[in-house]
Amino acid sequence: MQIKPIIFIVGLSLLMAGIGQSQTPDPYPIIPYPTSLVPGQGQFVITQNTALVVQDGRFQSEAGQLQQLLKPVLGKPLPARGGNAQIVLNYDPSITSPEGYQLTIAPQRITLAAREPVGMFRAIQTIRQLLPVSLEQKKTTGPLTLPAVQIRDQPAYAWRGMHLDVSRHFFSMDYLHKFVDLLALYKFNKFHLHLTDDQGWRLEIKAYPKLTSEGAWRTFNNQDSVVLKRATTNPDFDLPKQYLRQKDGKTQYGGFYTQNQMRELIAYAAARHIEIIPEIDMPGHLTAAIKAYPFLSCTGQEGWGKTFSVPICPCNEPTYTFTETVLSEVAALFPSQYIHIGADEVEKSTWAQSTACQALMKREGIKSVEELQSYFVHRTEKFLLSKGKKLMVWDDALEGGLAPSATVMYWRSWVTDAPVKAVRNGNPVVMTPVNTLYFDVLPDKNSLANVYQFNPVPTGLTPAEATSILGAQANTWTEYIPSENRVDYMVMPRMTALAERLWTNQNQYDTYRQRLTRHYPRLDALGVHYRVPDLSGFAEENVFTDQTALRIRKPTDNLVVRYTIDGSLPKAASALLPESLPISQPTTVKLAAFTNSGLQGDVYTLRYQQQSLAEPVGVSSVGAGLMSTYVKGQFKNVAAMLKAPASDSVVVNQVKVPEMAGAGSFGVRFRGYISVPATGIYSFFLVADDGGVLHIANRTVIDNDGNHGPIEKSGQVALKRGTHPFALDFIEAGGGYTLKLLYSRDGSDPQPVPADWLGH
Repeated sequence: MQIKPIIFIVGLSLLMAGIGQSQTPDPYPIIPYPTSLVPGQGQFVITQNTALVVQDGRFQSEAGQLQQLLKPVLGKPLPARGGNAQIVLNYDPSITSPEGYQLTIAPQRITLAAREPVGMFRAIQTIRQLLPVSLEQKKTTGPLTLPAVQIRDQPAYAWRGMHLDVSRHFFSMDYLHKFVDLLALYKFNKFHLHLTDDQGWRLEIKAYPKLTSEGAWRTFNNQDSVVLKRATTNPDFDLPKQYLRQKDGKTQYGGFYTQNQMRELIAYAAARHIEIIPEIDMPGHLTAAIKAYPFLSCTGQEGWGKTFSVPICPCNEPTYTFTETVLSEVAALFPSQYIHIGADEVEKSTWAQSTACQALMKREGIKSVEELQSYFVHRTEKFLLSKGKKLMVWDDALEGGLAPSATVMYWRSWVTDAPVKAVRNGNPVVMTPVNTLYFDVLPDKNSLANVYQFNPVPTGLTPAEATSILGAQANTWTEYIPSENRVDYMVMPRMTALAERLWTNQNQYDTYRQRLTRHYPRLDALGVHYRVPDLSGFAEENVFTDQTALRIRKPTDNLVVRYTIDGSLPKAASALLPESLPISQPTTVKLAAFTNSGLQGDVYTLRYQQQSLAEPVGVSSVGAGLMSTYVKGQFKNVAAMLKAPASDSVVVNQVKVPEMAGAGSFGVRFRGYISVPATGIYSFFLVADDGGVLHIANRTVIDNDGNHGPIEKSGQVALKRGTHPFALDFIEAGGGYTLKLLYSRDGSDPQPVPADWLGH
C-alpha cells in the first residue's frame, strides 16, 4: 500500500511555495521597508527632458550620484531646469534623524527631502530600488517609471553593519568596492574590515614593511587544504590564481592593500555614507606579525598555545613601540571614529611564564593574566584617545576590566550576560552574536527567518539601558571562504534580512519574502552570486513501504530543477525534474535548482529506502514528558557524550536545551516515547548546533552528529499508530544552543509537537 506521509520538523521550515507565482507583484519592493509608505495613484516617467533641480548646494554630491545612476540608460545627464516633469532635492530642517528622508512621487514631480546629505542618499537608494532592473544593466529596455507614493523614513538603529575578514582569505579591491555598493543599496552605514590575523597581514604599514612583504604571504595551511578539497566539486572554493606566488621553490598564498588603495576605498565608501572601521587584531591573533618581527612575542617566536596562537608580549616596551606606530598609521589613514583592536581569544600561557610579565605584574599590582590583558587594552585605549579615536573590542575584553569609554562588540552567544554587563559598565554595545549573525556559518532554509527575527536588544536590559545598544552587524569570517563568489553566496540574501531588521525593526517577514523575490533579478544584474532560494517538500533520508513519489515546491517561478539518479551531480544539461517522480525501489536522487541567469542552487541528495512499518510497543504506564539528562563536558560527537556520566535530569514536555545547561559545552540525552496518532511515513527535520542524532522505534532517523553550526538534516521512519521509543542525543560545543522541535502534518505550517504525544 502507499502510505501518505505525515511530516514532523525539528527546526523552522520556511514553506515558500507560491511566493511570486500567483500574486500581483508589489509595486513597492523596497528592502529595508520604509517607516511609513502610503501608495499613490499613477506613475512618474523619467525621460531625457526631466529636470533635476537641486534647491540646496549641500546635496550636490548626491545629485551627481543620481545622475550617474540614470545617465547610462538615458544617454545624457538630466538638465538642471526646465520641463514639466521635475525631480527636486529639498533641504528640510524639520526632519529629526540625520539619515531620515521624505520621498513623494507624483505623476509630474518627485520631491526628495532631507536634513543631511546622508538622508538624501538613502532616499536615492529607495528610488533606485523602485526603478526597473534594466537600470542596473545600464541599457534601455523600456521607460524608467516610478510608482506614485509618499514615504517618510528613518532608521531604527544607528549601527547597521557588515564585517568582512580579508585576512584568512584575500579579496580584490574591486570586490571591496562591489561590497560597498551592496551595503549602500540596502542602507547599511558601517563596514567593519578585519585586516590582520594569524593567517595574514593585509594593510601596508610603512614603518614595518615586512608585515606585508612577509606577513601577507603563507604556504598553504589546513584551511587552504580544506577548501582545495571542496573545490573538486565546487569551483567557488578554489584559491584565485592571482593570489598565488612562487618563492624559494614554494607556493605561497596572499596579498595586501597599499595605503593609497585603502585611501581610495575609504573615499568611495564615504561618498556613499559608509564608515569603514579597521580592525588590527591584538594582542592575540598576530602570528603573521610575529613571524615577520619575532621580538613581539614573549618567547621570541610564534607558535600555538593550549587554545590559541601565541600573542604579542604586553610586558616589553618594544611591543608598545610597535603597536603605537602601527596604530598611528592606521589612525591617520582611516577617518573612522573607531579603531577595533579585537582583544579576543588571547592565549596567555606565555605571559604567565615570562619573567618580564611577572615583574610588570608585581610592579603594577596586577593579580592575573586577565588583568594583564586589561592593562594592555587600557594602555592602547589611552593612546588611541590621544589620536582622537574610540577603542572598539570584542566582548572577551570585559574579562579583567574595561573602561566605560570603550565600545564592545558582543559575539559570544554562550556568555549570555556579557552585553548586560557591558551596558551596566557604561560601554556602548554592538550586537554580533555567533548563533545568529555569523554569516560564515553555512546558510540553510531557516537562516533568513533567524536573521530577520533577531532582536538586537538582549534580555535583561531596562528601556533606558537598551539605548546603549547601538545596533548590530553580521560577521563573515573567511577561513573556508576563499573566493568572492563564495562571499556573495554566504552573505546574500541574509544581509537583506539584517538590513530590514535594523532599519525598519518591524516584523513584516511574509511581505519581506515576497519583496525579496523581486530583488533576485536586480542582484543578477549586479553580478551577485547569491544563494539560490531553497526548494522544499522533501526529506534527505526517505523511506517507503511500497512506493512513493517525489514532489518538490519551488519558491519562485524563475527556477528550473534538474536531477540525476546515477550518482553524478546535476548540471545545467541534466534532466528536468518532473512534477511527480515515482519511486518504488531504493534510489538516490540528486537535484538542484537553476536560475535564468545561470546560478546553481545547493545540491540536494535524497536517499530512498524501503522499510516496513514499525510495530508500536506495549507499555503499561507512560508518564507525561521526556526525560532530559544533562551531561557536562566537551564532546566531539554523540558517542563520546553517551559514555560520560550524567550531571542532572529533568522531565520536559518539548525538545529544547534545558535551563540547567549553563556550561559553554555539554550534552543532553532525551529519552522516552512518542505516540503517533496515525499509521504513516513520518518525516523529521533536525536543526542542531552543534550535533544531534535522532532514533525512533529503535531506528536511526537522522544523523546530524559532530561539531558544526545550526545545520538542518532530515529523515523519515515508517510507523504504525501507537507508542514508539524516542531517543534524541544533542551536543553543544559552545556558542550555538540551537535545538528546536516543530512538526507539520500533510504540508501544514510547522507547529510544536503536542505535549501529550511525548511520554516517559
